[in-house]
Amino acid sequence: MMIHASSESLSADLAALLSSEDHPITLLANTAAYIYDNVERLNWVGFYLFDGTELILGPFSGKPACTRIAIGSGVCGTAAQKKETIVVPDVDAFPGHIVCDSNSRSEIVMPLLQNGEIIAVFDIDSPELSRFGDKEKAGFEKIRDILMERLGGRRIL
Repeated sequence: MMIHASSESLSADLAALLSSEDHPITLLANTAAYIYDNVERLNWVGFYLFDGTELILGPFSGKPACTRIAIGSGVCGTAAQKKETIVVPDVDAFPGHIVCDSNSRSEIVMPLLQNGEIIAVFDIDSPELSRFGDKEKAGFEKIRDILMERLGGRRIL
């Protein structure tokens, strides 16, 4: 990942930051803020929480965002529906992309699953085309896994 520190250092530092807290919303908020502050060339980092019907805006860093996303809509809704990470090199080329910030050009969205069920998605946007590749995907999925381990099966909503 193109970051201020190495991917391993970022993951270790985030794990240390999260180690003294167990409230789900606090964990999500600090994860979003830490990634936003320590990874270069991003313009939005946050979470959409699944309420059983749709995705609801959760903790984030960046400009104000869309507040509700239907499952199957846009990149976030599609990642939730498919239960898989989606990397989008050019959001304008993604069918049904939902524009929350017109400066976003590429995006990566990772589902958060508990017992195989969607509980949230982790959404990261960049103002740069093709910002996210295999290396970034692996690094962000590792961060997602650290967060999920810290959540320890607790529900967010």
